[in-house]
Amino acid sequence: MKDSQTDEELSLKLFVVLSRAVNSIKKRVEEDIKKLGLNPTEFAVLELIYNKGDQPIQKIGEKILIASSSITYVVDKLEKKKYLERQPCPHDRRVTFAVITEAGRTLMDEVFPTHTQDIKDIFSGLDRNEKKAMIEQLKKLGLPLQKL
Repeated sequence: MKDSQTDEELSLKLFVVLSRAVNSIKKRVEEDIKKLGLNPTEFAVLELIYNKGDQPIQKIGEKILIASSSITYVVDKLEKKKYLERQPCPHDRRVTFAVITEAGRTLMDEVFPTHTQDIKDIFSGLDRNEKKAMIEQLKKLGLPLQKL
């Protein structure tokens, strides 16, 4: 890379490189998830509930970064597959929880370790310190933008 690049040129280059990296990572993860008979959004909802416990349906969208209008559709599909069920909140009638079923837990118990290993493999080109540094740099880049 030329040292004579302007800050604007470097920013554009960083944008392109970061976008390509994210697209490559996403494509690889989506291929692995599709082998399970799920789409990435379904897997993200299952993964959230598997790892964090029952979730109010109204809050799932913001936690996995998808439109809240899509959540009902995704939960419906996961219910039809018998991986989730809806349960009313005992303290607030306006709230309904998405709860993982035994079939959903069994599926995730089976596939989550492989998924975790696949993610580890994707990032195997980086050592621990590089991963930590990248996490900090991406937070430094992204957090101020969330406030806009």
